[in-house]
Formats: sequence, structure tokens, C-alpha cells
Amino acid sequence: MLSQISTLALTVASAAEEHGEPAVSPWLVGGGALAILLLLLIGLIAFGGGREHS
Repeated sequence: MLSQISTLALTVASAAEEHGEPAVSPWLVGGGALAILLLLLIGLIAFGGGREHS
């Protein structure tokens, strides 16, 4: 019984330590989100820039 618990604990600990690099870089995801938001901001400014204020 005790050996089963210690084996389970070692298995869980080794699984928790096994982590590799993410498939997609977080910098790439953040840069893509920033680019999309900046394009939307530029589009909003371009659309609203030619209108008169009432």
C-alpha cells in the first residue's frame, strides 16, 4: 500500500516537472493581438477623421 502511494506521488511529481516550450510563442500571440488592435484603431481614426462634429 505504501509503495503504491509513493509510486503515485513520484509519477505525479515527474509529470508536473515535464513541461516543454509552448507550441506558439507568447510573444507571437501578443504581437499579433497588438497588430490587430492597432489596425482597428487606425481604421477607426481614418473613418472618424473626415466627419464634422455636430
